[in-house]
Amino acid sequence: LSNYLKRCVEGNRHFNLAVGIKPGTLSNGLKYSLATGNWGDQKKAMSSTAGVSQVLNRYTFASTLSHLRRTNTPIGRDGKLAKPRQLHNTHWGLVCPAETPEGQACGLVKNLSLMCYVSVGSPSEPLIEFMINRGMEVVEEYEPLRYPHATKIFVNGVWVGVHQDPKHLVGQVLDTRRKSYLQYEVSLVRDIRDREFKVFSDAGRVMRPVFTVQQEDDLETGLPKGSLVLTKDLVNRLAKEQAEPDMAPSKKLGWEGLIRTGAIEYLDAEEEETAMICMTPEDLDLYRL
Repeated sequence: LSNYLKRCVEGNRHFNLAVGIKPGTLSNGLKYSLATGNWGDQKKAMSSTAGVSQVLNRYTFASTLSHLRRTNTPIGRDGKLAKPRQLHNTHWGLVCPAETPEGQACGLVKNLSLMCYVSVGSPSEPLIEFMINRGMEVVEEYEPLRYPHATKIFVNGVWVGVHQDPKHLVGQVLDTRRKSYLQYEVSLVRDIRDREFKVFSDAGRVMRPVFTVQQEDDLETGLPKGSLVLTKDLVNRLAKEQAEPDMAPSKKLGWEGLIRTGAIEYLDAEEEETAMICMTPEDLDLYRL
């Protein structure tokens, strides 16, 4: 391509990309990388990253699921350090504590837990617009001397504004997420001590599902405070769907339906820090204050 460019400049001709690049160069390079898994130029195969593309394991259904959720730690397999291979506390609920290969890769190749989910990201502009309409003052118009105790609002790490009544705002945004007006993978973190409200809608956050607990008495549904949003009716509907597999997809509740009704929420590591989570439904009665 550089030689073609030089010739065009020397001959004072128009540069045409279609003539400059052979169509086979790109397709052959991609075919080679996908076939061998060596991601990089064929001539520099030694320095390229190995194992980027792999043949999907179709031995059993379980092995396919396992292969799709595999994670790799880029550390030499012959290292003597034990720490990278050991299970870390922060893996709780996100990484399977049992599934790892034997031998050299033990502890370095891990698997995400089956219910774990990696966020794909959603645009943050509608979220900022929503909060501005709910009384958020944009950071450009903020006067620190007038409102020294206002709560800062961050969206994906960027300071977008401040709010005087953070409890009300957090409640409203959380309510819109539970009613599925907002993407279920948006994470809402309120740090009361530092007076910050952080919202994350970016990609690559590892999340896990938890059952939602009713915060206040709901007059619409009749759910009392402190009970699970997942009711007997929802469970019976799921059981009925299981018994009738040929039911119309539009009438099915399914997993997506549980998220839509707010019975299940996805929490990432940041939001888990500020959430109170019970291990069993019985704990709701045992530890109720």
